[in-house]
Amino acid sequence: MLNRIHPPAFLLFLICFFISQASVASDLAKEKRWADQVVDSLLDGEAIMLNDGTSDFLAIDTRADEPKDVGIIVIHGIGIHPDWETIVRPIRVELAAEGWNTLSLQMPILGNDATSADYEPLMKEVPARIDAGIRQLFKNGAKKIIIIAHSMGAQMTNYYLAHKKVYKEAQTETPITAYIAIGMGNDNFLKKINLPMLDLYGEKDLPMVLSSASKRLAAAAHNKQYTQKKVAGANHFFEDQDEDLVKAVIEALNSF
Repeated sequence: MLNRIHPPAFLLFLICFFISQASVASDLAKEKRWADQVVDSLLDGEAIMLNDGTSDFLAIDTRADEPKDVGIIVIHGIGIHPDWETIVRPIRVELAAEGWNTLSLQMPILGNDATSADYEPLMKEVPARIDAGIRQLFKNGAKKIIIIAHSMGAQMTNYYLAHKKVYKEAQTETPITAYIAIGMGNDNFLKKINLPMLDLYGEKDLPMVLSSASKRLAAAAHNKQYTQKKVAGANHFFEDQDEDLVKAVIEALNSF
C-alpha cells in the first residue's frame, strides 16, 4: 500500500519549504568584508555604491579616456567580488584602456561552502543589480550595454536575459546588445536568449564546462548570432593567460 501524506503534514512541508527559500539571501556581511578589502587595495577604477532597491552594493567604475558609446557590465563568479584578480580585473581594466567604460558589479553571494545549487534562490536578486548597473552606465554616457560574465555570473546573466525583454535601442527596457559568457557550466535559459553571444571557455576548463559544451551549442541552435570559442591551454580562470582572454573578448566586442 502506498504511503499517503496527510493534507496537514503536506501543507506544513510546503510552508517550511517556501520559508526556507525566502530566507536565502545574499550574505551582506560578507559583501561588506569584500567591499572593505577591495576599497583598501583598489589601484584602477573608482569604488562606488549602487542600490538595488533593497540594499547598497559595491561596483567598480573604470572609465576610458575617450569612451565608446558601448558600456560593459562585468559580472564575477561564485562567492567572490568585482575586483577578483583572475578574469574580472583583467577584463575591466584592459577594456577601459581600449576605450570601453566598464562597470564591475558585486553580485549576490553566499558563504564559502555554498554550492551552485544553493545559489538558485538568489537569482531573484540578480535583475535589480544588473538594472542598477545599466542605469549607472547610462549616467556615464553609454547608449548600449554588453555584459561579460564568468562562471556563476554567466548563470546569473542567463537568468536575467531570459526574464527580461532585450532591445537594442529602447533605453526604457533592457538595452543589452550582446553578451559574452566565460566558463559557463550549463545551458540553463540559453533557449530563451537570442542576441549576439560568445560562449568562451578554456581547453582545460572545469569538467562540467567541457562536458556541457555540446548541450549549450544545441540549446542555442535557434540563435544564429551565438558562437563558441575554446582557448588553447586555458583553465577555468585563464591563469597566466590574461592576454589570450582579453584578445578573445576584444575580438568578440569588435564583431558585435
